[in-house]
Amino acid sequence: MARIRLQEGDLTQADVDAVVNAANTRLVLGAGVAGAIRARGGPGIQAECDRHGPVALGDAALTGAGELPARFVIHAAGMEPGGPVSEESLRACTRSALAIAERERLSSIAFPAIGTGVGGFPLQRCAEVMLEEVRDHLSRGDSSLEEVRFVLFGEPAYRVFESVHDAGKVRLQMEKLSR
Repeated sequence: MARIRLQEGDLTQADVDAVVNAANTRLVLGAGVAGAIRARGGPGIQAECDRHGPVALGDAALTGAGELPARFVIHAAGMEPGGPVSEESLRACTRSALAIAERERLSSIAFPAIGTGVGGFPLQRCAEVMLEEVRDHLSRGDSSLEEVRFVLFGEPAYRVFESVHDAGKVRLQMEKLSR
């Protein structure tokens, strides 16, 4: 089974097959994670997004990664432009990003805490939802992914994800013991 790894740092520096962008449905690279990807990756990423066109809320799109160390960017649309992220859209865009990683047979992917900046989604609930979706995806046992990394901006975000991840591991161990 693939390894889930947590890291504090800059998503745009992740050396993985694909980084996930916290995107809007119009695939406009504005502020936050998207702005950092645009700034570090160069204008080619936005040009590819423009050619692709809008995606549905909860869907995702694949582009090249420009000057980033990653090979691809998966743009996971968790919100409409200027709108909030909901739990449903976060779940859907996380699943869509994982589906693209599988379709492309990627071995590593790095996620940010989608929706916790401009999208206004609570960090604790984001960690719970995203880790649950990733665990569920990986538990099927047929994934090409060897590593799913969460690259979190700042120690507070890292600590929240760490706490949620550790609680999930304990819960799984307790379920095994109770069988």
